[in-house]
Amino acid sequence: MPTTPDGTPPGLIVPGYIRDHDTHPPLDHSGYKSTALRHPKRPLTLLPHTLTETTSPVLGQDRLGELDHDLTRQHEEEPQGQRIILHGQVRDSDGTPVPHTLVEIWQANAAGRYRHAADNWPAPLDPHFTGVGRVLTDAQGRYRFVTIRPGAYPWKNHRNAWRPAHIHFSLFGRAFTQRLVTQMYFPDDPLFFQDPMWNSVPDPKARERMLARFDYDTTEPEWALAYRWDIVLRGREQTPFESDEEIMEDDE
Repeated sequence: MPTTPDGTPPGLIVPGYIRDHDTHPPLDHSGYKSTALRHPKRPLTLLPHTLTETTSPVLGQDRLGELDHDLTRQHEEEPQGQRIILHGQVRDSDGTPVPHTLVEIWQANAAGRYRHAADNWPAPLDPHFTGVGRVLTDAQGRYRFVTIRPGAYPWKNHRNAWRPAHIHFSLFGRAFTQRLVTQMYFPDDPLFFQDPMWNSVPDPKARERMLARFDYDTTEPEWALAYRWDIVLRGREQTPFESDEEIMEDDE
C-alpha cells in the first residue's frame, strides 16, 4: 500500500497531539531515576486507529461489580484507617461534563503498603483492604468512591525518599485506547518538597490541580471525612497526566 511521507496511507486523517510541556511531566526527569531507563529514546511512531481500536472493547455498566465503588466493603470486615469519601466531576476543556466514563483508582493502605508482590517494606498488610476501585461517571460526569486515606511509604529513589499520600487515577473513556493516568494528592502534605513525581510537573499552578480539596459539606457526621477532586481532560485547566509510556511500574 502506498504511503505518505509520514508513513500513513493516503487519505487517512491521523489526529495530532501536541504535548503541553508546561503542564505535563517530562518523559525523562532526572529526579525520578527510573525514567532514565524507561523513557522512549527514539521518535514515537503514531499508529492510526482503525474500527477495532475505536469501537471495542466497550467499557460499560456490566463491567462494574456491586462494591467496586466502596473499597471499605469489599471484604468481610472493614479495613483499618481513616474512612474518606472521594468525589468529583470529570470535565472537558469547555467545562462540559464527561458522562459514563470509567474511572479507576488504586492506592496503598493506611500504613502505606500496596497489596502487591513487589511491595515488601515492613508495614502491615491489611487483609480487609485490596486498594482498587472503579466506577462510571453519571450523566453529569460525577464520580464517588468510599475508601481509606492512604499512608506515605518509602521507595528508595533517593536518600530518605518517601512518597506523599496519594491515590492513582485511571480514566478510560469508553475504550482502552482512550486511557489517561494521573495521581491525586492531599492538601498540606509535608513530603511534597522531596517528591520528584510531584515536582516533575513544571507549572506550580498545574501541581495545585492535582490536590484534592477538603469538602466539609460532604463530610458525613460520625462516619467519614470528604474530599473533592475534579478532573479536567483538556485545555488550560487540564489535570497533569502520564502517558502510557510513563506509568510508574514500581509505583503500583
